[in-house]
Amino acid sequence: MRVILIGCGCGRETLTAEAAAEIQNSDLLIGSSRLLEEFPEIRAKIKAITAQEIRAALDGSSCERACVLFSGDSGFFSGAGPLLPLPERYDWKLLPGVSSLQLLSARIGAPWQDWKLCSAHGTECDPVAEICGGRQVFFLTGGKLGPKELCRRLCDAGLGSLKVWVGENLGGADERICQGSAEEFKDQSFAALSVMLSEAAPRRTVRTPGIPDTEFARNREIPMTKQEVRAAALAKLGVRPEDTCWDIGTGTGSVAVELALHCSAVWAVERNPEAISLAKQNRERFGAWNLRLAEGSAPEALAELPVPNVVFVGGSGGRTEDILTAVHRANPEARICVSAIALETLHKAVQTLEALGLAVEVCQISVSRSRGAGDLTLMLAQNPVWLITGTPA
Repeated sequence: MRVILIGCGCGRETLTAEAAAEIQNSDLLIGSSRLLEEFPEIRAKIKAITAQEIRAALDGSSCERACVLFSGDSGFFSGAGPLLPLPERYDWKLLPGVSSLQLLSARIGAPWQDWKLCSAHGTECDPVAEICGGRQVFFLTGGKLGPKELCRRLCDAGLGSLKVWVGENLGGADERICQGSAEEFKDQSFAALSVMLSEAAPRRTVRTPGIPDTEFARNREIPMTKQEVRAAALAKLGVRPEDTCWDIGTGTGSVAVELALHCSAVWAVERNPEAISLAKQNRERFGAWNLRLAEGSAPEALAELPVPNVVFVGGSGGRTEDILTAVHRANPEARICVSAIALETLHKAVQTLEALGLAVEVCQISVSRSRGAGDLTLMLAQNPVWLITGTPA
């Protein structure tokens, strides 16, 4: 059997000439009801959407030429992907189509080669994390995550002023292009067939870990993990762009900000309302919009947070064992780093991490900073800090 997998673009009017010819020469069309209805002149049709349904339709047919139809481009978040490669008994070919990405780009008169491309169609997507990379982001929307919900999440992160474009029913007779802000669109309803483009969130240029202490908003009453310790902690944690992180006892939020600049999302837990306010100031100062703040005491405040890959414990309130146990329960594979200035905290962290079966490493950091004294330069010692890391053995 000859099988042609076809990207139908954004409707019959956007079909390539090659795809149109293959459809007209086919004995059977397979696809969703919406796509099959585009070709009333072809009588033999089978409705099938999932890869399993399409395979069953092909296996049960004795026709010579079948066309399987997919919306958009067959290589852009398409249902064609799970089918490939087809079994050797089929003589198959894959044809591209004009995607909604290309059509929106043309409609607003802007090149798309520098856009970040994300699918929120039937899958979970964090729009805040996506728009923090310094590039405009194109969202293929659908299911629970339409433009309205995506804009609501942007607004919840303080990004209501971001400019967004929404394309509805692209390529159809009822096509509509809207431009506005996330705040303006968060309560509007859009067609089920919609896509969205968002400008990038304002953000400082990502730099290596260890932002100077003087760049943070500070309060003498609220502790802050210092520059050298922050840089070492991020190195010990091995933070990756796709990681979800927790910062427990965030204080001024300095570690949380550094984590946010290097990972997908950060949840910072803090019980002091004044510290929460300060951490919010630093989030905005550095454009760390993927940093969320959870007010409360750990470990209780951890219960509703998303599963972490990386956890930094900067303050435990004397509950180190309970916190580390809760972290390990949430994800036994999480990489953990505890900052300690007291011997008792050091001992409890090592004891608990070992009891949890993690590989434990202890690093002591002693830093001295220069200070002028008349014509002289003196070195002032800072409090020594222990970093206790626990990783899956």
